[in-house]
Amino acid sequence: MRTIPLFPLNLVVFPGEKLNLHIFEPRYRQLVRDCLEQNLTFGIPPFIDNALGEIGTEVRLVAVEKAYNSGEMDIRTKAVGVFRLRRFFRQAEGKLYAAGTIDPIEQDETADPVLREIITSQVRQLYEALGLRKLLLELAPDYAIFDIAHHIGLNTEQEYQLLATTSEHERQEIAREHLETILPVVLETERLKERVKLNGHFKNLTPPTF
Repeated sequence: MRTIPLFPLNLVVFPGEKLNLHIFEPRYRQLVRDCLEQNLTFGIPPFIDNALGEIGTEVRLVAVEKAYNSGEMDIRTKAVGVFRLRRFFRQAEGKLYAAGTIDPIEQDETADPVLREIITSQVRQLYEALGLRKLLLELAPDYAIFDIAHHIGLNTEQEYQLLATTSEHERQEIAREHLETILPVVLETERLKERVKLNGHFKNLTPPTF
């Protein structure tokens, strides 16, 4: 167990994700300065439904993109791992920001290749229906579920469930079931849009023969 600074946010951050933040509160400006000076990582536990999540993401500061005269900053970070929050301190000793004692959570990254094929097909249908071809081009052959989790229509609670899952195989099952549920709805919505667009247009129709 070790103690790290904490930066609770109303979102879920996945391992490997690059997160850009605008820092304006004095306590988090202090946190960023300490990370720079002491080469510290910090934790982002999700704050969902007015409660601090037990599972969070450890993040490393990559760069301060811009420092303002006011003391505010634009920073770039990268998520490096998942942790379980064992103890929360509203303020770290002598600091303005919160801290927590954490245990790292090991991940089983073994993916099921058959499930990956199924999910890839589902994702392709989803992105094509929504016109998100750019995301299709960015999809690496060896992608992990964490890589696509923000782009398959999960809500924050579902994303948190995914973050708390330690097996890639289990995460694949969650993603497959979710896509299986939403795809028919999305495809039907897109078909409805096409029908609405055709309303009022001249149509070349062949009448039935009686």
